[in-house]
Amino acid sequence: MKANYHTHTTRCQHAQGTEREYVQAALDGGFDVLGFADHAPWPYRSGFVSGIRMACDQLPDYIASLRALQEEYADRLPIYIGLECEYFPRYHDHLLRMRDQGVGYFILGQHYADSEEDTIYAGMDCRTDDGVRRYADATVKAIRTGLYRYVAHPDLFMRARYDEDFNAACEEASDMICQAAREQGMPIEYNLAGLVGRERDYSPDAAGQYGGRRGYPSPAFWQYARKWNNDAIIGVDAHEPGSLADVPLWERAKRDLTDMGYHLIDHLNMEG
Repeated sequence: MKANYHTHTTRCQHAQGTEREYVQAALDGGFDVLGFADHAPWPYRSGFVSGIRMACDQLPDYIASLRALQEEYADRLPIYIGLECEYFPRYHDHLLRMRDQGVGYFILGQHYADSEEDTIYAGMDCRTDDGVRRYADATVKAIRTGLYRYVAHPDLFMRARYDEDFNAACEEASDMICQAAREQGMPIEYNLAGLVGRERDYSPDAAGQYGGRRGYPSPAFWQYARKWNNDAIIGVDAHEPGSLADVPLWERAKRDLTDMGYHLIDHLNMEG
């Protein structure tokens, strides 16, 4: 079975294409299962407005549009409605409310150590070893809630690092995350978004931004983490339809994981 549970929509403000185009691209790419997991909305009490996720009042339309596609493609492609979201303890109840509204699953993408409204993006915070530890602590807390199906890009802490920067703090973070995921029976995601152009050198500009370089999937992380025997799952992290139709990229990811000795999960049990 070929399944992807990490698909975005334009509501996140940094993706392209209609939901229908993603569905068609998934069929063209040979997928048997497609899950949408756009960035979750949060009701920030401070009034902060995010530029990287849908607003809370867009969630009902997100769910309704995907339900319509579920019905339309019922005989061709199972479609699941999910969200990629962080765990912010102060908004725990909001996660439960979104689930009650019709969100079928969550995948854990811990982009911030705490609420986005008052912390910086973890990928940039992890340029320091203290930031790596903050990311690991937050991710482990999220895993232990039992609310998530898998850990998206567990190696996010390598976002602004090169493999030679994988140091003792990175080993400690990898151990913490992989051990917690294994204890919870959660796969870790091999994220395809960074495979394209991984070999290119995106040096930081004067503002310290790393441009198109993503840093994950990190070969250093995946080689080191192999000792934990985590199950792995491939996530396209699709922000444009064409990435779902990129069969060679998917096959490359499978070879990577097989060569490193990982057990690959090809689909999730969405009934449990």
